[in-house]
Amino acid sequence: MQKLRSYLDIFLTFFKIGLFTFGGGYAMIGVMQKDIVEKKKWIDEDTMLELITISEATPGPFAINGATYIGYHKAKFLGSLLATLGVVLPSFIVILLVSLFLEAFNDSVILQNALRGISAGVPVLIFHALFKLSKKVSINILNGLLIGIAFVVAFFTNFSVVFLLLLTAVFALIYTAIKRGKQA
Repeated sequence: MQKLRSYLDIFLTFFKIGLFTFGGGYAMIGVMQKDIVEKKKWIDEDTMLELITISEATPGPFAINGATYIGYHKAKFLGSLLATLGVVLPSFIVILLVSLFLEAFNDSVILQNALRGISAGVPVLIFHALFKLSKKVSINILNGLLIGIAFVVAFFTNFSVVFLLLLTAVFALIYTAIKRGKQA
């Protein structure tokens, strides 16, 4: 009975996250941080940072990767399956309903304005999560410089963000290897 409750809790937690998070995976980071790290304490902040790193480094949307990771961490395969299903199901239901009533939604000024308001709030959710999690990351001159350069390049050019991430990762690996070589 306890296992069944645990499985239901995993599913409902991620269903709620999927249902009430607008703006995609990055907006979910803050909600996951609050629900899973602070309230339920399923993972700690360090594991949340690892989750973000792993989810960004692997193919697929953050929401699915994050849910799968946390579900597995909590209850192995069945936990990952239920968490993934929970986070995906709300979007599937909403898309299904919108497709059924597309004509009615298309001309609704109220709905269009509500969506504009929601999309204005999404960056706030993302920056809140970024600020909260950045406290755990030690930033030195090199990290700060890499962040600044990456931001400028990503924001003001058409340079591929994927290649930018790869370049910064390669640079960091080379720098770390050189630094360790000097220490040894």
